[in-house]
Amino acid sequence: MSATPQRHRRARRLTFTALAVTAGAGAMVAAALPAGAASGGGAAAKSRTVDVQMLSFNDFHGTLEPPQGSSGTVTERQADGTTKAIPAGGVEYLATGLREARKGHEYSVTAAAGDMIGGSPMLSGLFHDEPSVEALNKLKLDVSSVGNHEFDEGKTELRRMQYGGCHPVEGCFEYGKEFTGSEFKYLAANVTDEKTKRPLMSPTFIWKKGDVKIGFIGVTLEGTPDVVTAEGVKGLKFGDEVETINKYAAELNKQGVKSIVALIHEGGLPASGAYNYDCDVPGAGAGISGAIVDIAKNVDPKVDALVTGHTHQAYSCNIPDPAGNPRTVTSAASYGRLFTDTTLTYDRATKDIVRTAASAPKPVNKLVGRDVPKAPDMTELITRWKALAAPVANRPMGYISADIPGRGAESPEKPLGDLIADAQLEATAPADKGGAQLAIMNPGGIRADLAYKAAGDEGDGVVTYGESYTVQPFNNLMNIVDLTGAQLITALQQQVSGTVNGPNPKILQVSKGFTYTLDMTKAGADRIVVDSVKLNGAAIDPAKTYRVAMNEFLAGGGDGFTVLKEHKNKLVGVADLDAFNTYLARSTAATPIAPPAADRITVIK
Repeated sequence: MSATPQRHRRARRLTFTALAVTAGAGAMVAAALPAGAASGGGAAAKSRTVDVQMLSFNDFHGTLEPPQGSSGTVTERQADGTTKAIPAGGVEYLATGLREARKGHEYSVTAAAGDMIGGSPMLSGLFHDEPSVEALNKLKLDVSSVGNHEFDEGKTELRRMQYGGCHPVEGCFEYGKEFTGSEFKYLAANVTDEKTKRPLMSPTFIWKKGDVKIGFIGVTLEGTPDVVTAEGVKGLKFGDEVETINKYAAELNKQGVKSIVALIHEGGLPASGAYNYDCDVPGAGAGISGAIVDIAKNVDPKVDALVTGHTHQAYSCNIPDPAGNPRTVTSAASYGRLFTDTTLTYDRATKDIVRTAASAPKPVNKLVGRDVPKAPDMTELITRWKALAAPVANRPMGYISADIPGRGAESPEKPLGDLIADAQLEATAPADKGGAQLAIMNPGGIRADLAYKAAGDEGDGVVTYGESYTVQPFNNLMNIVDLTGAQLITALQQQVSGTVNGPNPKILQVSKGFTYTLDMTKAGADRIVVDSVKLNGAAIDPAKTYRVAMNEFLAGGGDGFTVLKEHKNKLVGVADLDAFNTYLARSTAATPIAPPAADRITVIK
């Protein structure tokens, strides 16, 4: 449910000394041959090395149509140091970009690092992401790791995504057609069934073309249970990423596969939000932080490249492996707005990837701009599914007077977050609905912006059901619970402290009347100015009990808010989307909803 990156990481049990070249640390030959260099035997002999193109992306989240609002742009750094927002994304354009990129490359593999589905806009989510799997098949995706959102509907539904079959409750969505499943391989090396102790899905995949073989290992973040509802991961165990990757790298080596790529649904935080920022300045990997750095520094040198995700950031870095050899670590933002083009130089003699500073061009994140022709087959796919969704998706829910930023907002307090929290409070405040005094909303559950400009023919300012669904696609039930003032303050402190949220705060969105000061000049729990926490102007009393509304994900302690599990007197209310739509329905064309001022949290920087 959340796309936030940081979490508890237990101490690594596997470490490597900075050895000279190990047997599996890439083909670090004394005089690495360039691609095309002959290995002897005359002009007709095969070249010793061959360039393999690897195209990759991550966190697609079923985003078939171009994302609306700021979620549908990427930041581009200009030559003069300024930045510019560029419209990007949409599977019609992603298909064109990938197909153009493959031209002239005899050896090309396409891989992804998880969250291909889940948290999806209505066009895909309404049909349990079958449209997105169909689109990914058409994109000729070869392999993907699972991500945390692949578990949104549980392990049985994830297996259906891989192997096909119609939905067990809703049946087949298109008359006379049965869902065939993914043509690409889903990998889940670190996810095991608690009963059988066996991997839930394939741990590895070997891509072959001629005499070239590249092995892929796919893992999701070990902390997946922290960011998915308990029902979604029931009966599953999630293992350490490094230990799992190193285990299967050794197994691939035993099978004679020396070229290995790890697909990891865990990521980092570049120092700049620009997709073309160089994170290797002033030195290798200097411009990136976060969980992926620790992982990259401990993954066995047998692994030649890391394709990552989860943080929705864009980066192309060189974080040397434990033996000191160069190794690429990449991520292509999210929603199909970018893809990464990496050249892997394969040595036929060693069957390994040549990894020297000069062996191959630096991986490049390429913009999926909307100034190129649309792929006709993707247009047909979108048109077909939109026709099925139209009776539901096009219903007007309400009216807004301007853009209301949510997912794309960079500020801790998001205008759309305030709106959602207000909607949840209104739905749960009546005594017979729970008697809530305030509402809190996790930022990762806000999946999009609300855009004023019409996406179809509904008219500017109209919010359709499809658009509100895209903002809140999880259909979480509201929980109204008792929390003491002390627990409420602890929850605020858990936004900005601890191993989960300390390095990358998750700021809860709050309903009207709830205010406090967030001092980011301080560290950890001290960032919350305790005596500033007030409800309707009155200081929160640590000993007093308050009725608080939140979604079931938060009430279960999701996103590191463990104190919220200590609640009492729970009442289950309406679905969060129903609360949101009911609130939107209060507006009219003459009295649209204006963007909230986002002035409930005072931030000191």
